[in-house]
Amino acid sequence: MINLEELVTEGINQNTSSIDKVSTTEMVKMINDEDKKIAYAVEKEIPNIAKAIDIIAEKLSDGGRLIYIGAGTSGRIGILDASECPPTFGVEPTLVQGLIAGGNKAIFESVEGAEDNKDYAIKDLKEINFSSKDILVGLAASGRTPYTIGALEYANELGSFTIAVTCNPNSLLSNTAKLSISPIVGPEVISGSTRLKAGTAQKMVLNMLSTGTMVKLGKVYENLMVDLRAQNQKLVERTKKIVCQATGVSKEKASQVLEETDYDVKLAILLIKTGLNLEKGKDILKENNGYLSKAIEQAISK
Repeated sequence: MINLEELVTEGINQNTSSIDKVSTTEMVKMINDEDKKIAYAVEKEIPNIAKAIDIIAEKLSDGGRLIYIGAGTSGRIGILDASECPPTFGVEPTLVQGLIAGGNKAIFESVEGAEDNKDYAIKDLKEINFSSKDILVGLAASGRTPYTIGALEYANELGSFTIAVTCNPNSLLSNTAKLSISPIVGPEVISGSTRLKAGTAQKMVLNMLSTGTMVKLGKVYENLMVDLRAQNQKLVERTKKIVCQATGVSKEKASQVLEETDYDVKLAILLIKTGLNLEKGKDILKENNGYLSKAIEQAISK
């Protein structure tokens, strides 16, 4: 039985006790003042977040996958972050995945009882053939959700590396995981509504985990997205802009080289910066595992 009174996230926030009586401007200011605390709470977890990124990058480099799992808001946040990795970093949709208690229906509406069953989590992980090569990030603001705890327990049994992201100290979820990330944001603006500060904190952590991992995997050059796929007109234009920003060439030149490389942004930048031909550029990128900075350095040093 969960004792909600023991959870920081379920406490009463004295700073917003009059939120139902103040003006709209004052109400919004109350929310904003509480939101200001989130980044500082996440900042305290930077060492653990950095450690997680290094482990995730190592696992993905070795053929593993990053799997987020959670219930309710936490599950939806995991799905959101996972779904944004392919268009942002050009990775396969299976590389980063999000699982939610109750399945796809639970993305849009509550599925009663789903989060209370550990067996459901095991079933969901088995359906994606989760293995020891993969890494599991369990998300739960309370740190007490049985579905998410069951997922981490199963992953631990398989020998997978497990990470907990929660907003309560010394939670069951944190104690189950091999690494815990716990930004303590305090009681919510509306008591118990963990889609607010806790949800934002979890989203900020996942932003760091996925972005940091992709930087480590060579998906970023300087601070530019160089592995995105030009799958629509907006992204075609974005590829041109990125090539221009990275090389200083005109939009016309960027368009010409992108067409030659089948809109491979990395390859286009490499060819422009080094003067290599198409085949040699492909070879050097492959030799450097797609790390554009290293490929450019190698080409220039020869």
